[in-house]
Amino acid sequence: MNVLAIIGASLLLALSPPSDSLRVMFWNLENFFDYKNDSLSTSDQEFSARGDRRWTKKRFQTKCNTIAKGILWAGSQEGGLPDAIGLAEVENAFALRCLLQQTALRKLDYQIVHFESPDPRGIDVALLYRRSRLKLLDARPCHLFGPDSAIMATRDILLARFQRAEGQEIALLVNHHPSKYGGLLESEPRRRVAVERLRFLADSLKALGGQDLVAMGDFNDTPANPVYELLEPTLHNLATPLHQKSEGTIKYDGAWELIDLFFVSDELETSAMKILRIPFLMTKDGSHAGTKPLRTYSGPRYLGGVSDHCPIWLNVK
Repeated sequence: MNVLAIIGASLLLALSPPSDSLRVMFWNLENFFDYKNDSLSTSDQEFSARGDRRWTKKRFQTKCNTIAKGILWAGSQEGGLPDAIGLAEVENAFALRCLLQQTALRKLDYQIVHFESPDPRGIDVALLYRRSRLKLLDARPCHLFGPDSAIMATRDILLARFQRAEGQEIALLVNHHPSKYGGLLESEPRRRVAVERLRFLADSLKALGGQDLVAMGDFNDTPANPVYELLEPTLHNLATPLHQKSEGTIKYDGAWELIDLFFVSDELETSAMKILRIPFLMTKDGSHAGTKPLRTYSGPRYLGGVSDHCPIWLNVK
């Protein structure tokens, strides 16, 4: 399906009668930086016209258009555009506004929820939502705290509460937990802090009467990690069946790993979690069998893709 057909099909879906299901998508956009060098972050300097990546306005706009095309493709395949899209590795609100205002998404009614985080690379999580399907009640960034009670220099958890078109309230929590940089064992405590924080937030929402919860994100760990038992019974891991089939969202050393996950409250009726393999964002794996996600860069070499992560999808009934 070419880009014009994807856009046309998706716009028709946007105008069709809404489904009772809430369609939710999450995507780690891998270094979705704008083209300006306007901060002290070394990553921001790298992703600029004079930086090591030669990250120009034209390349940034190409990435915006390709992300938009991927979102529209997902809508054309899944019976409707996503009503909420969790995002990771977003530099700032300017990049998000460009995505919504300067691509085919400008014809749609997506709104932005974004807060700057204390992450040293200058990347945040964010949320896009369709205002015709969701009414934002409140939103806030939720810091992670270390053993000394100081705010951790990592991504916050974004918490947004909505009222659905049908009247029910739902809370969405967007995560990007600390990476394994520095070693698995050394970094494990930081991810445990993030999981404990997520459990605290979910329990707090439950105590206030909120029953419908969806947590999504890049958790930088597979469902096999027993740390996720801390989320039970408040949140249930929907990724386990895919992990048991050796499915994944990233490919590392020839093997798929599932680190982009959905967790939901037990009362919530949902479809099975899906991994989206967007055809024009997959490429031949030159070192191993099969395909892998098409990244924006392979080392210093520009490829023109979006991310090393495949997006994930969920229908909330």
